[in-house]
Amino acid sequence: MSYSVQLIKKDEQITKEWSGGDTTQLAIYPEDAQYTKRNFLWRISTAQVEAEESDFTPLPDIDRLIMVIEGEMTLQHEGHHRVHLTPYEQDRFNGGWTTRSYGKVRDFNLMLGEGCDGELDAITIEKDSHYETVSSNADKRQIVQAFYCVSGPVCLLVNDKEEFDAENGDLFLMHSEGLDRGITIKVFNKADVEAKVIRAGVVPND
Repeated sequence: MSYSVQLIKKDEQITKEWSGGDTTQLAIYPEDAQYTKRNFLWRISTAQVEAEESDFTPLPDIDRLIMVIEGEMTLQHEGHHRVHLTPYEQDRFNGGWTTRSYGKVRDFNLMLGEGCDGELDAITIEKDSHYETVSSNADKRQIVQAFYCVSGPVCLLVNDKEEFDAENGDLFLMHSEGLDRGITIKVFNKADVEAKVIRAGVVPND
């Protein structure tokens, strides 16, 4: 069994400006990949959209998942579909489509290159409660799980042994491969109110 975990703190993340606002890269794989070269298998980021209207950068051969964190957004995919998103609703689309967005929002993004599939889940953890998931990998594929702390703080416990404290804006990342038994991840709410966490999962396509 092989797995690795890391906690990427908010102040370690890279934020850059773009025409509609700014974007923060939370994680990219391989780690030496560059977004501008489009040589990644997957990428996780957040964005602050300050423009009322903006055009998405074309990303051919990239599958995109976007979840709104704050505000409301309408996405118009030319020749495909139109969707209106409120907080913690999501849309999945081909990055090669011509896409225009309407609305000022903060959002969470998962980009998937060829050979990868993935999903996003919004998790609400009540005060004095926790969320639990078990990652299994019987078919020996590499699995990635990421937990982004939207509002916390939260504590992540791996197999009841390794403990990580995450504040707002921190990302917990786990890579696993060749597992012969499941890995349990528990996310405990350490706040005085409910906590919000976004989970991103990535697996290779069959």
